[in-house]
Amino acid sequence: MNYSAVIVAAGTGSRMGLGYNKVYAPLGDGRSILMHTIEVFQKDAECTQIVVVTEADDFQKMICGIWPEKVVLSKGGATRQESVFHGLLAVKEDVVMIHDGARPYVKQENLQALKEAMVSHKAACLMVPCKDTISVVEDGYIVEALDRSTLRAAQTPQVFETDLILACMKQAFAQGFTGTDDCSLVLRFSKEKICVVEGSYENIKITTREDLKAG
Repeated sequence: MNYSAVIVAAGTGSRMGLGYNKVYAPLGDGRSILMHTIEVFQKDAECTQIVVVTEADDFQKMICGIWPEKVVLSKGGATRQESVFHGLLAVKEDVVMIHDGARPYVKQENLQALKEAMVSHKAACLMVPCKDTISVVEDGYIVEALDRSTLRAAQTPQVFETDLILACMKQAFAQGFTGTDDCSLVLRFSKEKICVVEGSYENIKITTREDLKAG
């Protein structure tokens, strides 16, 4: 199954205090978070296009002149949702995986599992069981402890038929709705079921300096 990948890498990484976009921070081998992330999709022969949503000047400067195969650039938006939309407009395949640029530890087996889910579904999402108890809090007090056995934490990639996620995205903008992630738009603006695919606890999103050492 051929597909395009949209890698969202347009943030500033202010919580890490680096003074530059965190996706260009080096991991243990000296290569940036973003290069590790791109490489996962480069190695998948069925990924025919990698749309990196980031500032072109930053990409060209921080990647040091190396232009990875399959990569095209798209400009980021004011929000993550806008950035994803900009990336989707450049997609050429009928299926698209949307992935966070700051998740460099996703594995080939995760991509394969998502592709297998798309044989019979129009949307699928990597998820892992919640390890901690999740509670509803109102006015500083716990009002409900949720049943952990039914809860899953969403990861990326999240994969969709391209026409489906584009249609949902356009409806979201028309109604002024901002989703918590891309799947939330499909849940709100379509009747399609989203297949849950087992993810990995290693597939963390790098957010703090401590996360740089976690891999």
